[in-house]
Amino acid sequence: MKARSLVIGGALLLSIALPVNAQQAQEPRVEQLEGYLVTPQQLQFDESLLQQLQVPAGFRINVFAKDLGNARMLAVAPDGTIYLTRREQGDVLALLDSNQDGRADEIRTVASGYKYINGITIYQNRLYFVTDRQLYAADLQSPGVIGEPQELINDLPDAGQHPNRTLAFGPDGLLYITVGSTCNACDETNPESATLLRAQPDGSNRTIYATGLRNTIGFGWHPETGELWGMDHGSDWRGNEQPPEELNLIAEGGNYGWPFCYADRRPDVYLPTNPTGTTKEEYCANTQPPALTYTAHSAPLGMIFYTASQFPEEYRNDAFVTMRGSWNRNPPSGYKVVRVRYENGKPVKFEDFITGFLNEEQLTQFGRPVGIAIAPDGSLLFTDDTNGVIYRVSYVGTSN
Repeated sequence: MKARSLVIGGALLLSIALPVNAQQAQEPRVEQLEGYLVTPQQLQFDESLLQQLQVPAGFRINVFAKDLGNARMLAVAPDGTIYLTRREQGDVLALLDSNQDGRADEIRTVASGYKYINGITIYQNRLYFVTDRQLYAADLQSPGVIGEPQELINDLPDAGQHPNRTLAFGPDGLLYITVGSTCNACDETNPESATLLRAQPDGSNRTIYATGLRNTIGFGWHPETGELWGMDHGSDWRGNEQPPEELNLIAEGGNYGWPFCYADRRPDVYLPTNPTGTTKEEYCANTQPPALTYTAHSAPLGMIFYTASQFPEEYRNDAFVTMRGSWNRNPPSGYKVVRVRYENGKPVKFEDFITGFLNEEQLTQFGRPVGIAIAPDGSLLFTDDTNGVIYRVSYVGTSN
């Protein structure tokens, strides 16, 4: 087993060859497992860097707020207040744009002391947020003011490798909570790990909605069909191109294959264990395949369907997904916001929407997109949790 590392322009390239054991070597299609640690150098943020970003014709991007630290997920209140979770700071900020100029002019801390806080949503005038193991809710009061948070759940599964829970309310009025896997690839002992859970708004009657989801952070319901779609992360240390990130139609009771399968129900030959009482091939044949796949290791984090009217009509009911960016691929992937085109309620392709955070040589970056939301005026907001920026994307039209 050999490992070689190379540093170019501040980026660490480390190729690690991992051995397979004897049992794995007897399975078909087994090759030496290889992975890469590639970390583009982070540039200090400056608003002049916006000139490097590419957006479609007619769109404009500006800074809604900056110097925010570990800016993660967003929720927009009916009164227009933007709520933001900060995982490393363990708090929730309220951002107000009182003069409606597309930039926050007041920022308040409304909740603090919540380790691993990540997901946030609003339902029936209550603000919900989740840590690795706890779910809380607080009443919305005046703009940028909330009541005392109430603990609703305190026993979500241990986080392990994936502590970033997200949550949203479905068209059925029920609360959906993502629970990532505790590991890269293993047979979980807790049935709630690597799942999507569903509960009543008060946190009661929690059930498992779907399984085999390694780490589905971004998800949402198509505005026309009401179907639930989510982006799942593929496992690491499978090479540069495998496994791809997955866009899944998530149905109640569906099994999406992890840890034994990836991509189109392909058995993971690098996992030494088999499903209880069957083979991987037989098991995978009975799981749900992805609707679309995307470049491996891109790390999809936020997903939202566009339902506002500011953007051109062709964007209505399409989805936007933030790709935070890879650490286990050479060359790097992600570091962008992409659009998922839907036709007749079904996804047909991914296409770039905002690029340029990663430089052309792929050695430096100044943004890792995470949370995403629709602002009251129909513009799109998304966060960068590395440089602490919230970006605003608006449509200003094209001139002849």
